[in-house]
Order: sequence, then C-alpha cells, then structure tokens
Amino acid sequence: IFTLVSVIALQWTPNAVSSPEILSGLSFQLPAAAVIIAVGAFGITGVGGDEIMAYNYWLLEKGYAAYTGPRPSWTSGEAHDMWLRRARGWIRVMTLDAMAAMLCYTLVTILFYILGAAILHRNGLVPAKTELISQLGTIYTESLGGWAFGIFLVGALVVLFSTLLSALAAWARLFSDAFSQLGWGDFQDPDSRKKFVRACAFVFPAIWAILFLTFQAPGVMVMIGGVASALILLIVVYAAVIMHRKWAPKGLEGGQFYKTAFLLSSVAIVAVAVISSVKALGLIN
Repeated sequence: IFTLVSVIALQWTPNAVSSPEILSGLSFQLPAAAVIIAVGAFGITGVGGDEIMAYNYWLLEKGYAAYTGPRPSWTSGEAHDMWLRRARGWIRVMTLDAMAAMLCYTLVTILFYILGAAILHRNGLVPAKTELISQLGTIYTESLGGWAFGIFLVGALVVLFSTLLSALAAWARLFSDAFSQLGWGDFQDPDSRKKFVRACAFVFPAIWAILFLTFQAPGVMVMIGGVASALILLIVVYAAVIMHRKWAPKGLEGGQFYKTAFLLSSVAIVAVAVISSVKALGLIN
C-alpha cells in the first residue's frame, strides 16, 4: 500500500510518468550491455526457481500430502475416487496460493519498476555498495517527502529480515536434501534431516556474512543471485515437463486451460533464456 501511494503521489512531482513512457517500457528492446542485469531482474522478480523448489518443502512440512493421504495402488474404485477428490482439493489450495502470489508480486514489481525508472534512472542514481538502502529510499522521499524515509527503513528491515529467515529455511532444507542424494545423511530420516538442517542454518548465514564483508556490494550480489535463480528456473521447467508427462497420476493431468498455460509459460521462460544468451554473445542487437 505504501508503494502504491508513492506511485500515485509521484504524478504530482517533477518525476511524473507519462503514458508514452509507460508504453515504451513494454517494447521488446534490450541493450546487450543490460542483458545480465535483465536476466538477474527476471530471476528475482516474482517467484524465482529456488522459491518454487522451496515451496515443495513447505507443502510437505505443512502436511498437504498427509491430508491427501497415500495414493491407492489400484486405479479405480471408491477409494481411488476419494483420493482423487482430496488431491484435487489440495491442488486447488495450491492454485490459489500461486494465483495470489502472482497477482501480489506482479503488482508490486510494476510499482517498483515505475518508481525506479522515474526517480533513480532519471536522476542517475545507481544503488551500490553501502549506499544501497539510502538510495533506494529516494524513490519514497522524492515522491512522498523526507518523512517517508523512516517508514521505508522500518519496511526494509521487516522485508530483509523475513527474506533472510525464509531463504535460510529453504536453503537449509534444499541443501540437506541435496546432500542426502549424494549419500551424506538421510533426508527421509527425521533425526538426520534435523541435524543437517540445523548445521546449514549456521553455515549459510556465516557464508553470506563473509561474502558481504569481502565484496561489500549487496546490489551486485543480489543480481548474481538473480541470474542463478533464472538458471534454476530452467531446471524447474525441465523437471515440471518431465513430471507432467510421466509422473502425473491419471485424473490429475489438468484441464485444457492448465495445459495451454503450462505450455505458454514454459516456452516464454525458455525464450527469455535463449534471447538473453544470444544478446549476451552479441549475435543479435
């Protein structure tokens, strides 16, 4: 809401945005020099590949699969039909999760892009190193006034802390599972999983702190993470295609709308990756 109010108030400042400027931002133009930044932004915008993988662990720990119950070994009969109904019910819950997240992230991303382009870009401000937070706060102080900086700081603290907390929980589980696949520990065993998750919960913050103190470039680190997330998203798309084609139980394949949307989103993600790679190599302008 605070960001939405800032965008509205922006129109009564010298940095007001016009309709032609909004439309120009929707054109398919991307300088080759900005490809890495664009890919990084693509990776961290909305729900990234790592967050999609983390969502699976969240679902399991919240008991979605437990409420659905084990899948019957047979493919017909009343028990199978009841299992399908329970599974479809929880899939609807997950669909609601995804749609709500998409709407929220899309709206917030658009608002931030407008504020960033109108204030930071126009004034030649590039958030970097230890000035990252103060320069980002400019998008609020220039639209609402100096009083907004305090509110921004509180919001930034809440957002950064919650992001750190959720990312740490996700990475600890993700890497514990990965270690288990390599033969280090047993992710299916609660005691072993808890031990590895706790160890990762100490190790990862230490690594992040060392990297920050070494490079002191949070903006660059965020973009590197965004590029990594974009690459992970390609892996997620590949896994989703395989699971949809080979693993989806009969009766849970989804309707025609789902299949069409899944195909279009997969093609769009791969297209962004291919076009970005070609531009980065200088093969097209």
